[in-house]
Amino acid sequence: MTTQTEYETKALDIDPAEMAQRIAAAGGTHVTDRVMRRYVYDIAPGDASRWVRLRDTGSEVTLCVKEITSDAVDGTRETETTVGDFDTADVLLGSLGFTAKAYQENRRSSWLLDEVRLEIDSWPLIPPYLEIEGADAEQVWAAAERLGLDRTALTSENTTAVYARYGIDLTTIPYLRFPSH
Repeated sequence: MTTQTEYETKALDIDPAEMAQRIAAAGGTHVTDRVMRRYVYDIAPGDASRWVRLRDTGSEVTLCVKEITSDAVDGTRETETTVGDFDTADVLLGSLGFTAKAYQENRRSSWLLDEVRLEIDSWPLIPPYLEIEGADAEQVWAAAERLGLDRTALTSENTTAVYARYGIDLTTIPYLRFPSH
């Protein structure tokens, strides 16, 4: 189990193919493409700053408490551990009194640029975006610069806030899926 500050920013409304070319041209390497699924649970109803996330990345299942302190590049803390099985962990959380408020899916193309993780994310109902995550803020900003991204156009808002930018209240969508799933 780890607790750490997440250093991350997003470039919204990207063209995934063009961004993949840009990452490759900057020396990035493609890691994998996958569909991810998650359940989100409230810790305290009405407190949108903390929640539990159970996520299946296709290669690992993790249980995480996310805490948002700000929309800054270092505004999220995560306590995360690997669990054995997505469905069993959901049943276990239910037996502890947690009810999933949402099931969500997204498609992710993962890249590495030196030590920085680059995730081209596609979510239902909104345009794709790029997540840039590093060990510290300097890594994040340096990677953004290498990709030719304007730092002032980037955001570190969480997914709920990104959906709100497009006029969608994510908290009212209990099942966020792609049409083929």
